[in-house]
Amino acid sequence: MNIKAPVIIVVLLLAAISYLAFTFTVKEHETAIKLRLGELAESDYKPGIHFKIPLWNQILIFDSRYQTQDSRPQQFLTIEKKFVVVDSFIKWRINNAETFYRSTRGDMIRAGNLISERINTALRDEFAKRTIQEVVSGERTQIMENISEKASKGTADLGIEIVDVRLKQIDFPKNLSDAIFQRMRTERHRIASELRAEGTEQAVTIRAGAERQKTEILSSAYSEAEKIRGEGEAVAAETYATAFNQDPDFYGFWRSLTAYREVFRKGDDVMVLKPDSEFFRFLNQKQE
Repeated sequence: MNIKAPVIIVVLLLAAISYLAFTFTVKEHETAIKLRLGELAESDYKPGIHFKIPLWNQILIFDSRYQTQDSRPQQFLTIEKKFVVVDSFIKWRINNAETFYRSTRGDMIRAGNLISERINTALRDEFAKRTIQEVVSGERTQIMENISEKASKGTADLGIEIVDVRLKQIDFPKNLSDAIFQRMRTERHRIASELRAEGTEQAVTIRAGAERQKTEILSSAYSEAEKIRGEGEAVAAETYATAFNQDPDFYGFWRSLTAYREVFRKGDDVMVLKPDSEFFRFLNQKQE
C-alpha cells in the first residue's frame, strides 16, 4: 500500500505534465496557428483542446476580439490646399490568423502601424477631394463610410477586418486657427463699427426730427397763443370801450385805481409828483 501511493502520485504528475506539454487550449475569443520548426503548419483552430508535439511544435494564440486603436492626430490637405488636423480611432479584428502571421509575424504593434498607414492614406484621399466646409460640417458621415469601406479592402492582405473608422475631431492647425480667429475678430469689429455708425446716424436723424417737431409744435402753440391773446385783448378793448361810452368818469376812475395799484405794488417805489398832478386827480377831489 505504501509503495502504490507514490507510484500513483508519480503517474498523475506525469499525466499532468504530458497533458500540459502535449495539448493547448483555444478559447472562444481566440484564434491560433501551429508552427513546425518555425514554419507555418496549421491555422484557424476552433475553440477547444488541441494536440501538439513539444519542442517540435510552437503554438501562437491571437485575440480575435475587436481591437480599438487611437490614431495620433494627423494633418491632411483639403482641395483648397489648406491643412486640417484629424483625430480618429479604428476598430479592427483578426479574421485570418494565417494571413495575419505571414504579414506581421504576429506582431500586434506592427499590425497597428500598418493599419494606421493605410487608414491615413484613405483619409488623405478623401480630404483631398473636399473643401473645409464639407469636411467640418457637411460630409463627415460619408467620409467615415468611404474610409471604412476602403480600409476593409486595403487590409484584407493583412488578415485583418476593419470594423469601423471614426473621426473624433477635425480642427485647424494652431497657426491657422489663430489666423482665422483674428480674421473673425477683425470682421466682428468691422461689423460692430458699421452698426455703431448706422446707430449714430439714425440717432442724429431722430434727434433732428424731434427738434424740428419740437420747433413746429412750439411755433404752432405760440401762434395759437398769440391769436387767442389778440382775440382776448380785442374783446377786452371792446368791453372797455363799451364801459367808457356808458360812464366815462367811472372808467377814468377805474383806470386810475389800476395805475395806483401797479405803481404802489412795491413798498420801496418812490415818485416825485406835484400835489395837483393829474395822477392824483381822483385823490384830490373833494367828496360832495
